[in-house]
Amino acid sequence: MAGALHRTEALVLRHVDYAEADRIVSFLTADHGLQKGFARSARKSRKRFGASLEPFSQVNVHYRSGRGSLWTLQEVELIASRSGLCGDLQRLSLASYGVELVELLSEESEPHPPIYHLLCSYLDYLNSDGDGPVARLLFELRLVYLLGYIPHFLHCSDCLRIFHDESVRFDAARGGSLCLTCAGQAGLPVSLGTIGSLARSLNVAATRFEGFRFGVQTLTEGSAILAQVLAQVLPRLPKSLKFLV
Repeated sequence: MAGALHRTEALVLRHVDYAEADRIVSFLTADHGLQKGFARSARKSRKRFGASLEPFSQVNVHYRSGRGSLWTLQEVELIASRSGLCGDLQRLSLASYGVELVELLSEESEPHPPIYHLLCSYLDYLNSDGDGPVARLLFELRLVYLLGYIPHFLHCSDCLRIFHDESVRFDAARGGSLCLTCAGQAGLPVSLGTIGSLARSLNVAATRFEGFRFGVQTLTEGSAILAQVLAQVLPRLPKSLKFLV
């Protein structure tokens, strides 16, 4: 007996062709986290699936629970295609990087609505020709914050002294920012302005990307800080990094 029919909103992450006409599709959903679905005859049935299974598409998925964790897809309705991402290599690479980060850092089937909405907003901003370096920095920062990996910024992670007008170093392995007394020669030299900008960015809604402007120093130092943090928590480096410049 077939299982009950369910419906949920989802973001298509990727698909793999299977057999002669089928597809296995990876989704991110707000309600069910990372999921995979089996779309029978997806490459032939334009009525049930059409172009709605393309990566980065936001869709409504109608499915039945299948064997194991694989959903059986009945129909997929397109909400937004984000087709503009495929017209520019850098935007496409940044979108793929964001998707890969979420896949690497999220547990399968574990719902995390804020991460779902963060990734959708990030893709929307890139699709509208938003500033790529700003989008990447904000996305990385917010993702590690939502997952509980955010380091100390505005005080020394060793002695807990609040920073004033002084030089600062950063070492993710030691918890984040360090005063020079605690750091010695270790860590990455960063400006207090950079870590202040990162900290203030977390006071804004995670889905907001418009209106942010970062200077070259903040982008350079902020990227180096987030690279350290991500290296501590990722199981491996994202493959999509090699396409980013």
